[in-house]
Amino acid sequence: MESPSTYHNPVMLSECLEGLAIQPEGIYVDVTFGGGGHSRAILEKLTTGRLLSFDQDPDAAANAAAFEGNESFTFVAANFRHLKRYLKLHKAPKVHGILADLGVSSHQINTPERGFSTRFDADLDMRMNPHTDRTARKVVNNASAAELQKILGMYGEVGNARTAAEAIFAARHNTPIETVNDLKAILTRYAPRHRENKYFAQVFQALRIEVNEELKVLEEFLTQVPEVLEPGGRLVVMSYHSLEDRLVKNFIQKGKFDGEVEKDFYGNEIKPLKGITRKPVEATAAEIESNPRARSAKLRIAEKI
Repeated sequence: MESPSTYHNPVMLSECLEGLAIQPEGIYVDVTFGGGGHSRAILEKLTTGRLLSFDQDPDAAANAAAFEGNESFTFVAANFRHLKRYLKLHKAPKVHGILADLGVSSHQINTPERGFSTRFDADLDMRMNPHTDRTARKVVNNASAAELQKILGMYGEVGNARTAAEAIFAARHNTPIETVNDLKAILTRYAPRHRENKYFAQVFQALRIEVNEELKVLEEFLTQVPEVLEPGGRLVVMSYHSLEDRLVKNFIQKGKFDGEVEKDFYGNEIKPLKGITRKPVEATAAEIESNPRARSAKLRIAEKI
């Protein structure tokens, strides 16, 4: 088992803890356990309180063994889209704080066979939960050209999404696209010169989001948050790309994902949360230097009204 620091170095740890405003006797949820770094820090601040930590990845679940015997800790081997159901199952229907560190973990990126990274040749997998059926290989070999264009354009903000989609669609009729290098070989000619790494990162981000339904999962999770948070309870969400951050921002500011905030007869806004910070919190220069993953992180904090 890897230590939390080698599995995944927690981003903005102190800022997350401050955002949660932890009460020693409170009930808290870490919906992205990973290497357990955030969870460990939360547990250290609890006395009679509880922590429930979610993760769908069996590799992350193995790290929970380090917390064995801690009666304050419960590991939930599930996707956090099922938040409400599992909190009820574990007799914690109302909680005082929820932390979500979104995106892919360092461990997942650095494990070649998971297929998340452009640095290693491996099967096109990209599943955060390897027990599910849909892989990146199935997406690139089965989606229509129009579907591929939408995935690359919407989720990866790939500038030449149509061209790339048509290239993938044409190439697979000759030979199935099985590996990371297969896909890169098809798209290399379309990658902007001197920006190849960024281009492939955008393509892989798009496929990963599609495979794991990341934006749909985030929406499902956020809509459950007001139901399970106690009044005054905190939501702390760290996102790593603009699509996630936009959903989080809109839900905090408007209580929904698009359109304008609803108001009552007297003009008062109808929304379940209020933002604690006007702008997202970002990592310090010192943290970015020691942990480059922190560079793109945006931390938003909200409180249940």
